[in-house]
Amino acid sequence: QVRLVEFGGGLVQAGDSLRLSCAASGLAFSNYAMGWFRQAPGKEREFVTAISWSGGVTEYIDSLKGRFTISRDNANNTVYLQMNSLKPEDTAVYYCASSTSRWTRTSISDYNYWGQGTQVTVSS
Repeated sequence: QVRLVEFGGGLVQAGDSLRLSCAASGLAFSNYAMGWFRQAPGKEREFVTAISWSGGVTEYIDSLKGRFTISRDNANNTVYLQMNSLKPEDTAVYYCASSTSRWTRTSISDYNYWGQGTQVTVSS
């Protein structure tokens, strides 16, 4: 049984940093790309970032480049999202997901396993 469990969300102030973690089990973690998505209240779930199977390729939405960093530790089946200079508009539930591909993908349909999500709230 595949499980993805996110950790690290919380309530922070604008300008603060948070590091999200996602621990995976039940899948050949190092064979697949991993991604982070987020869903704000009243909005659709959107792609944030993805990392290839080896960690050698990363992809971000343009608006987050330079503030967010994705990384992975294949030895420990964990993917991370470092979020810096957080803004109130970053408030959302953040989900990690495993892709059906080894390479980065931005479409929700390219991900077959999802975590339960972790809430990130940024106050102004």
